[in-house]
Amino acid sequence: MAETLVIAEKPSVGQDLARVLPGPFQKHEGYLEGPEHVITWAVGHLVQLAEPEAYDAKYKSWRMADLPIVPSHFKLEVRDERSRKQLSVVTKQLRRDDVAEVVNACDAGREGELIFAYLYEVAKAKKPVKRLWLNSMTSSAMREAFARLRPAEELQLLEQAARSRSEADWIVGMNATRAATIRLRSSFDGAVSLGRVQTPTLALVARREEEIKAFVPEPYWLVDATFQTEQGAERSYRGHFQAPSGSQWARGPRIAEEQRALEIVRACEGRPGTITKLEKKEQRERSPLLYDLTTLQREANNRYGFSARRTLAAAQRLYEEHKALTYPRTNSRYLPGDMVEEIRPIAELVGEHAEYRKAAEYVLGLDVLPLARVVDDAKVTDHHAIIPTRSKHNLEKMDADDRRIYDMAARRFLAVFHPEAVFENTRVETTVEAASGDGAAHVFRTRGKVLLEAGWRGVYDEVASAPQATGEAREDDEETAEEQLPRLEDGERVRTREIKSLRRETKPPRRYSDASLLGAMETAGKLVDDDELREAMKDSGIGTPATRAASIERLIGVGYLERDARALVATEKGLNVVRLLAEHALTSPSLTGSWEQRLGKIERGEDSRKDFMKDIAGFAGETVKTLDETLKDVRIPRARLGPCPVCGHDIVENRKGYSCWARDDPGCGFVIWKAKAGKQLPLAVARELIKTGYTERPVSGFRGRSGRSFRARLALSQTEEGKWRVEFDEPWAREGAKPPEAEAETAREAVPASGAASAA
Repeated sequence: MAETLVIAEKPSVGQDLARVLPGPFQKHEGYLEGPEHVITWAVGHLVQLAEPEAYDAKYKSWRMADLPIVPSHFKLEVRDERSRKQLSVVTKQLRRDDVAEVVNACDAGREGELIFAYLYEVAKAKKPVKRLWLNSMTSSAMREAFARLRPAEELQLLEQAARSRSEADWIVGMNATRAATIRLRSSFDGAVSLGRVQTPTLALVARREEEIKAFVPEPYWLVDATFQTEQGAERSYRGHFQAPSGSQWARGPRIAEEQRALEIVRACEGRPGTITKLEKKEQRERSPLLYDLTTLQREANNRYGFSARRTLAAAQRLYEEHKALTYPRTNSRYLPGDMVEEIRPIAELVGEHAEYRKAAEYVLGLDVLPLARVVDDAKVTDHHAIIPTRSKHNLEKMDADDRRIYDMAARRFLAVFHPEAVFENTRVETTVEAASGDGAAHVFRTRGKVLLEAGWRGVYDEVASAPQATGEAREDDEETAEEQLPRLEDGERVRTREIKSLRRETKPPRRYSDASLLGAMETAGKLVDDDELREAMKDSGIGTPATRAASIERLIGVGYLERDARALVATEKGLNVVRLLAEHALTSPSLTGSWEQRLGKIERGEDSRKDFMKDIAGFAGETVKTLDETLKDVRIPRARLGPCPVCGHDIVENRKGYSCWARDDPGCGFVIWKAKAGKQLPLAVARELIKTGYTERPVSGFRGRSGRSFRARLALSQTEEGKWRVEFDEPWAREGAKPPEAEAETAREAVPASGAASAA
């Protein structure tokens, strides 16, 4: 009897598929066999594009004269020995005489398509192929998908886009990396890694870091007053001084000179005032759209401090292991029309858990579901938004990360069918009669916001009349802070109960976090907060939802970025790379964004793979020429850190450390090596160690053997042989213990296979 071969992306998925196909299945090394189906699997990418030396042995040496390297046909090679073993199993099944048909059951997206295409090509298979397209790993969804297998030809354009992405990353990344490394050998230790996605992402962070370094804080003053009505302290409120329009010494609430601020304090202290403006406006706020992967990652970072990779790992487990969420690597925030009948049953299942019961009952009680903002076939391509699945969800089996991500998706799903939240925004202006007698008066502004009708916010346990938090506050946001106000009346008389001048300084731009960097990648570096506008820009972002987390982690892995708590900080190496590239197009978010847009058009048949690859090859050639010319004679000056604490010679930076050694003078042998526990010690840390012998504050970005990050103080110590070393200056280190796990992300954080594809 003829068998159907099913090729999944991972062993766990293969085992899940066996549950819904006719059995029983017998387990073999690398595959399962049943009466009608054979199921085998990849383990992520078993096959990858070959290295340049596979085309010609001369490419083993990195020489500018051999660049650019642009193969006319790309060769494939096995990823590693573990992959070779499983590849032989898959190839053997593909060549079986009793296998009449093949089902591509790899993840339903660009990377899944590529994994299968490369496998099929290496095996030289010729058998007919059908596509299993899954949005959910529940048993019913899998059965329905097997009943509606798609002809492979329908996904031909998706495969073309996948191959184009992979080959473009190889051409640009390999040629740019070789050219930059060849020209900067004297300045950098190791390869200077560049790529189509990683370099513009690095440029965003590095240029923000340069802005922060160049920022010069300027002082300003605020004047805050507390006013009290005639009814007493229970009806008091705060106001922030507001300068008159056209003022030369202040802008809005910010006063440029301390003397002016003190004059206002003296003029208003204890003085009567009048509420000269009282405006109340109703504001309606719609629920947010459903989650796509990038929005889920951004909110999990803001809410829980999760890295993009950590969120993706949890969402993938909820999809594969718990069968609780739909396919996570989606860029859509909408549902297709054929899912409308699923909404009420899903809400009913989610509502079986007490924390969601009330919100689910509201949705189930609606005669007509509000679908206008939720359902849109035109905005659903490969996959719809991330929502709970139509199956029972065992929350007790979820770990802490999985539970949090499930909670976010469940509440968002229920909230989108709730009515708008209604706020009352109040704006008060209080005019204080100055004591000077010259007729001058000073205006103080107050803003209040009260939640009148919780609407969708009730799903998040926010209740009417509660003051609404406005997000992460900064010191210099005080003048616009909102507060809950007592009942006030226009024209009411008040007294200035308390007034003071506050010195502030302007703040530099914030460093990127995973959340803000993902947002910048999604919109090609443009600052966009509006949901609908971000939707319109998605096709022109840097990378894809499936690869952005891996891109960030790669930048950390090659030493260009570091994590400092939630902030992403460009290292000196990362800063130097972007400085040297200057305004080269490779650093442009809009350029790589336009390439991503073209890949989307290839998927839709609106652009050709041939034209795209021709343009990529041309860009690689121009990049090699530019890097050759601009970096030819570049020498990064070595920093001087002052006198050696041992012998007094000048400490000088070199490729691997900071030492008093020089060609013409060996010095005393004192050296601080840059490499320490997976981190390159920056110049500032070395300076502090040389000056004081220890770091006052913990240094972030170290990694233990498990790959988990930690922070620690450092100190110089001398061995019995007289050699100086940098040691961790922490109690656990002195006791011989391992680094603490407090900052470590969970051990299950590893990126799922198709999410770990090359991000170039």
